[in-house]
Amino acid sequence: MANIEIKLNQNCKPIPATDKLGFGVHFSDHMLVMDYNLEKGWHGARVEPYGPIQIDPSMMALHYGQAIFEGMKAFRATDGNINLFRAQDHFQRFNKSARRVCIPELDVDEILAGLKELLKVDHKWVPSDLGTALYIRPFIFATDQFLGVRPSHTYKLMIILSPVGAYYAEGFNPVKIMAEDEYVRAVRGGIGEIKTPGNYAASLLAAVKAQKKGFTQVLWLDAHELKWLEEVGTMNIMVKIGDEVITPPLNGSILPGITRDSTIKMLKSWNIPVAEKQISIDEVMQAGKDGSLKEMFGTGTAAVISPVGSIHYKDSDAIINNGKVGELSQKLFDEITAIQYGTKSDIYNWIDTVKVP
Repeated sequence: MANIEIKLNQNCKPIPATDKLGFGVHFSDHMLVMDYNLEKGWHGARVEPYGPIQIDPSMMALHYGQAIFEGMKAFRATDGNINLFRAQDHFQRFNKSARRVCIPELDVDEILAGLKELLKVDHKWVPSDLGTALYIRPFIFATDQFLGVRPSHTYKLMIILSPVGAYYAEGFNPVKIMAEDEYVRAVRGGIGEIKTPGNYAASLLAAVKAQKKGFTQVLWLDAHELKWLEEVGTMNIMVKIGDEVITPPLNGSILPGITRDSTIKMLKSWNIPVAEKQISIDEVMQAGKDGSLKEMFGTGTAAVISPVGSIHYKDSDAIINNGKVGELSQKLFDEITAIQYGTKSDIYNWIDTVKVP
């Protein structure tokens, strides 16, 4: 992406204080934009001022949902440069999502180069306090002006940047979750294993239901039997029963989380038994009752590690580790974030460094 055009914003915004960031509220001054058509393929990469876009009322993405997105993070390293965490893997997953909904794939090296140019332009928006980061949102949507169910012939890609604080306002503290026994998130062979907007729209009703009852997140069960653990909210889920960490297998309805993969690799390097296998909600609740459920935590880009303090299912509650952060959850969070901020060496080759101007 050597010929990327850069148009600088002449009306830059003040950068918010780190204690006012929240999550997904503020956006940097610039964005990366590319277009696709059948004649040129992906083309016209440019960095331009962040701002509203004009769309046609008949744009296909609005009517048929042909759209995808990704979520990744950049961190202010201790040396002042910017660390991108597993960006190549995120863009590979972006392409997997694209394939599933008939969106043309991207050249991973080219889009990564474009992202780095965007980061160089907006490098001042990467916060430096521990616990803060720059959230990166690539997305693609179909732009044909046509009412009819078929793949679009034109698309637009955009990458926007958002400085963020902690995902949960309560900080790194255990959350209360509710196992959903009425609604389902995804089925095997469907679109549950990709990041497309419809997945998240389908999750809203159960999330609102849980929040009204005082729970932070929904624990999703499988669509066929409402029995097997799948995901929790917007994260993958892991449970430690006895000495073994268990996480549901990637069976076609679960998102292949990058943090999930990082966690598995890290656990294996520590010689901690970890298994990708089915586990039922009844097994988890029983383990909670007999004391063998030692820890439970979500893994995801936004929160990294999210410890679970209690789980509610039907009329029962299981309290985990006395409602406190578990030793393993804390260690995983500390180790992953240390690599992200550059305070520990990256022995896994997960970091791309962007030198700031």
